[in-house]
Parts: sequence; C-alpha cells; structure tokens
Amino acid sequence: MTGKLTNAQIAWRAAQDIQDGAYVNLGIGFPEMVARFQPAGRQAIFHTENGILGFGEAPAAGEEDWDLINAGKKAVTIRPGTAFFHHADSFAMVRGGHLDVAILGAYQVAQNGDLANWSTGPKGVPAVGGAMDLVHGARRVAVITDHVTKDGRPKLVQACTLPLTGVACVTRVYTSLAVVDIEGGRFVLREKLAALSFDDLQSLTGAPLHVEGDVTDLTVPEL
Repeated sequence: MTGKLTNAQIAWRAAQDIQDGAYVNLGIGFPEMVARFQPAGRQAIFHTENGILGFGEAPAAGEEDWDLINAGKKAVTIRPGTAFFHHADSFAMVRGGHLDVAILGAYQVAQNGDLANWSTGPKGVPAVGGAMDLVHGARRVAVITDHVTKDGRPKLVQACTLPLTGVACVTRVYTSLAVVDIEGGRFVLREKLAALSFDDLQSLTGAPLHVEGDVTDLTVPEL
C-alpha cells in the first residue's frame, strides 16, 4: 500500500495527545518511538515495568550504561528525579491506576475495544507479559499500528481471533491511515488521510466505521 504514514509519523501523531506531566507507559518496540516526539513545552513522565520512573532519552551510541535499561532491554538515561524500584512495586503502580496512558502495538483491535497484541505462533512473543496489567490499569489505552497486516488483512476487526491481551480496554487507535476512537462498541472515525476516500478506508477495515460530526484530515510532518 502506498501513501500511508510511516511508523515515525504514526508515533508523532500519538504523541500529540499526551498531556504535560502525564505518567505514560510505552509498549516494547514500535510504541517506544512515541517518546521521541513530545510536543514543545510538554514533558511526559515515562514508566517502565522493570522499575524506572521518569527516565530520559536513549544515550548516544557507545555511551550506554547497560545497568540502565527499559522493559525492552534498550538503554535509557536518567534525569533529575528519576526513581528506581522493584518490579513488583512497578506493577503495583500499574494495577493501582497510577498511569495516565499506556500506548501499545497490536495484531488486532476489535470494535468493542478488545486487544490482541501477543501470539504464541512461531514468530510470536512467547507470553503476554505485562501488557495484560497495563491495559486494565492505565486510565487510557491507545494503540499504534499499521491499518492492515503485511498481507493486506484488516487489523481493525469485528472480533479478535488471536489470544486476547485485554477486553474492552482500547479507546483510541492511531493507524497508518486514520485515527479511530472506540465508543459504544463501535469504531468512530475522527481523522483520515485526505487522499483516501471513506469507502476506500472502509474496504481496509474489518468492521463498520461510523462518523459522528466532522472527520478531519490526518496531517503529520515529514519525518
């Protein structure tokens, strides 16, 4: 598919909705990219399941301290106020509702907000990990993903067919083609690429898209 957003552009768009001072957990892999694109004048406080709160950007190549890593085993830096704690305390923060936002990747998102973002297949993640806690502990759960799989199948579906990470937990999906909210068990289209018609977008979506009010153009910078 041509004319879609890059992963960096999807991450940029998701970052624009993170409020200043929000406590945020970013899923391993693609979602970690969101941290690069915080808007000027805003500073999220990033949390990682292995026990760091308020860490900084990735260090320059060759300057890594491998005692300072996030849950994805990537090196991080510390900032004034960074806190360290046992991973059990980290999950107590998650389960206690102390995170404002969790941003995760996805294999499938259902129209009622169910999320499938792990698989036991030959190339899948070997277990669900901390995501099942994040999706029900964070106050808001968002997903960033391509709109379709590599073989063109919809990732936004009527019902997930892969193992569930969480039930009715996702409230917004940022894709390579659109921004879609989940409200009342339905996909509600908020933004889409200007060059893509509604009908074309619907043909790439596995459940009905609903329109409530204006649908704005999904506009992102060149990255």
